[in-house]
Amino acid sequence: LRLPYIKELGVGVIYLNPIFMAYSNHRYDTANYMKVDPMLGTEEDFKNLCAEAHAMDIKIILDGVFSHTGSNSIYFDKNKIFGGGAYSDENSQYKSWYTFEKYSGKYTSWWGIDTLPCVNELDSTYMDYIIREKNSVVEHWLKAGADGFRLDVVDEIPDEFVSILRKQIKKIKPGALLIGEVWEDASNKISYGKRRKYFADSELDSVMNYPFRESIIGYVKGSITGTNFKERIMTIVENYPRMVVNCLMNVLSTHDTRRVLTEFGDDGKTRTKAEKAYFRLGGKELERALAFEMLAVLIQFTLPGMPCIYYGDEIGMEGYEDPLNRCFFSWDKVNENLRGFYAKLAKIKNENLPLKIGNVYFRACGGNSIEFVREYEGNRVVVKAVRADWEYKGKDTLFTLKTPYASAIIYKE
Repeated sequence: LRLPYIKELGVGVIYLNPIFMAYSNHRYDTANYMKVDPMLGTEEDFKNLCAEAHAMDIKIILDGVFSHTGSNSIYFDKNKIFGGGAYSDENSQYKSWYTFEKYSGKYTSWWGIDTLPCVNELDSTYMDYIIREKNSVVEHWLKAGADGFRLDVVDEIPDEFVSILRKQIKKIKPGALLIGEVWEDASNKISYGKRRKYFADSELDSVMNYPFRESIIGYVKGSITGTNFKERIMTIVENYPRMVVNCLMNVLSTHDTRRVLTEFGDDGKTRTKAEKAYFRLGGKELERALAFEMLAVLIQFTLPGMPCIYYGDEIGMEGYEDPLNRCFFSWDKVNENLRGFYAKLAKIKNENLPLKIGNVYFRACGGNSIEFVREYEGNRVVVKAVRADWEYKGKDTLFTLKTPYASAIIYKE
């Protein structure tokens, strides 16, 4: 196991993309919720991973993909491999999970992708299987060692399902975490004509924080000003409940986006997919992209919430859109300077309560500079960033970034 490497980065939670048996590399086309994909190992391997992670004070969060299954699954069985699926068997116990057009082989699928048939989440037998019955999907994996779930496309799952799910996982494991995938401001999200109740009805503990991602990348690239950045960050902080803000999943890269180093280095607009697969930054272009990544990461780690490292970003991995952002971890090509940068920031985050749970407010922000304060019980940590070569002279410095392209300082006040 590589857990010692992960622990050295200061990680406290590991979020895994889907681990269940499936037929794609992304595994969002679940074939069997109760079985680990053989490519990854066995259930015993998962239990061992959780046990060893817990011994290092690291939690494990699973991806909950409950808005659809795979067409090639024990539940749907479009290819007639398993037997008893809703597509292949008129009397299937899973028939009510799906919506079929009468007298045709057509069915409702996720965004029209026929390998991802949608489920009727409020179907009683589906809710029993996923949530309510003894040894349900969520109970099975929580008892196997998981510490919570990240809900895939939660805005496409009914509020009733999410609310019952959260209550059940808290009953099974009170400290379990439920995070939703929401790309916009989750406090006023409207989905399919309905305003969602993620926070009003305490359906979710927190959400993925794409608004922070867009703000950080926009500021570092220069497409928004420091003043714009302040306004966008404070909108989220003021709209979300305090406890939600403290455990926001702050991302710069995910399996759904380009890697952050590529984001700052090359837009790929003139490249074919084949060219993108092999293209790597070099020279001044790489130097600049690395400086921008470091500035973005410093801001990510000091804003409210939980900074999330997409595997490999910390060693300088590159990659355009899916699937080019999902390459194997490059153990033979590690940027040690960048990895050390991440580790130092994580240590500062973990050792300073203002950066973990403190309030945030902004001071002077301009075209290419931002300055904000994290404060907790009278203790203040100040963060100042400039999109240029700049030097700070002062005391009680926790961390300094200085490059020809971007500079920043973290200090106690």
